[in-house]
Amino acid sequence: MSLLSPHLVALESEAISIIRDGFAEARNPVVLFSGGKDSTVLAHLVMRAFHPAPPPIPLLHIDSTWEFRDVLAFRDSFAARHGFRLFVHANEEGRAQSINPFDHGDLYTTVMRTEPLKAALAEGGYDIIFGGARRDEEASRAKERIVSVRNRSQGWEPRQQRPELWRCFNWRLSPGESIRAFPLSNWTERDLWTYILARAIELAPLYLARERPVVHRGGMRIVVDEPHRMRWTDAEEAVPEMVRFRTLGCWPVTAADTSTADTMEAVVMETLSARTSERRGRIGDGGSLERQKREGYF
Repeated sequence: MSLLSPHLVALESEAISIIRDGFAEARNPVVLFSGGKDSTVLAHLVMRAFHPAPPPIPLLHIDSTWEFRDVLAFRDSFAARHGFRLFVHANEEGRAQSINPFDHGDLYTTVMRTEPLKAALAEGGYDIIFGGARRDEEASRAKERIVSVRNRSQGWEPRQQRPELWRCFNWRLSPGESIRAFPLSNWTERDLWTYILARAIELAPLYLARERPVVHRGGMRIVVDEPHRMRWTDAEEAVPEMVRFRTLGCWPVTAADTSTADTMEAVVMETLSARTSERRGRIGDGGSLERQKREGYF
């Protein structure tokens, strides 16, 4: 007997259908995997879509070089445990130049996320790229189609997206184009967490409340994941607090929330009663997400 509500059954079925259709049309597909809750659910849906066969679509992680250590450990164990091929790509030139989120702001996102993503997709020759974005996350993602065409330079133009009437998706590509496919587009944060609980999906431990070293900056709580790389200010020190994350990004620009929710059930209850956006903790968003999307990010 299914533990899913009819609403979640419909969302799961739609997502699996999109994954199977895209895989059937693809020459060389890939799944973008960040280690966050959305990409983890997407990877589980890929497994369900092709069970009992091993997942036929590899995972691609863009390592910004400022990822949480728990995310990297979870990424590696998840791929190994579930039989995924895992490809990791980073901008080594940017790493050598010490491009970082403390000093370089929006440039950091471009150099350490957008550029290596575009380079990895070009090197891999991927034509259909599955991602875990949802429309309810923020305004620019709400403009996105489920099957979204990218031009030769991986750029996105919202005014040139194809209509998707009656859930009919156009997977055709002109030379040089690629597709970003988003099977979770119609899911909300509530849907996602309810599904995670119903399917007993394991997530990165950062989603659970633990005592972690925290610095307060601009009204936000920053977990100091790597003290030797932290940019400390005068008289600043980390203090232990019970915190967890609703969204995961680079650790210097991702704020934590105070919480005592140390089980998945408690996290779901806390999330369902929240009155703020999950992306409130993404300090690095800075109002530039649509420009980043147009340039090839996400």
